[in-house]
Amino acid sequence: MIGLFLGENDLPLEILKKLEKKKIKYFIIDLSKNNKFKKNRKSFFINIGKFGEILNLIKFKNCKRVIFAGNIIKPRISKLKLDFKGMFYLPRIIKASKLGDAAILKTLIKILSENKIKVIKLNTFNPELTLNKGIYTKTRPTLFEKEEIVQGIKELKKINSHNHTQAVIIRDNKIISRETRKGTKVMIKSVNKSKIKKGILIKLPKTKQDLRVDLPTIGIDTFKDCNAVGIKGIVIKSNQNIILNKEACIKYANQNKLFLIAI
Repeated sequence: MIGLFLGENDLPLEILKKLEKKKIKYFIIDLSKNNKFKKNRKSFFINIGKFGEILNLIKFKNCKRVIFAGNIIKPRISKLKLDFKGMFYLPRIIKASKLGDAAILKTLIKILSENKIKVIKLNTFNPELTLNKGIYTKTRPTLFEKEEIVQGIKELKKINSHNHTQAVIIRDNKIISRETRKGTKVMIKSVNKSKIKKGILIKLPKTKQDLRVDLPTIGIDTFKDCNAVGIKGIVIKSNQNIILNKEACIKYANQNKLFLIAI
């Protein structure tokens, strides 16, 4: 039995498809904003503040392993409906919330571990959602672009060792934009088209990131956004970044002469 803590975006749907196909037993703890999985009979819409109820459910299901997938929106502490366990863990959650979404997830993982519940990688059953090292498109980077990529990776590692940034856009060996909490889409659209044209999007896991729950994700919309502003290619981390609708992404990249590299 696998417990699924599921949030927003399409990633949870891919995981559910694979579990159904493999006939693996599961249940859902729906952490989406608007009860996204309410039509699934195996879903339970529980406020994250009711940690006692969540732990009781996991134990009732005789579950020892759980997966976190999808964008889990940072809760407003003042609006949490707490049960006794929630009140007990609240100080730790408040402390983590001041450090950001990743810190909240790490705290939740630690609490689960204390209750002998193991959090496993979100792509455990979906290894096809990541890419092995290589170039996946007909268009390949030039020698200069390869040098830009090396420089961009160095700069991104410097940046994300201090904050939540997972992505940057580099052009002419200079970082022209970096991701904020608003995400990659907003970053791409916020830059003047004339400045971003011929840039390269590099999106990698943060330094010391917990790769069980917080893998950077791209999909067809990322490729369309990049193409709309003239970005030349996308660089991701092999076996770590999630790529949704992989075949469609690669087809679109080939049609629009974008390159896709997993380093």
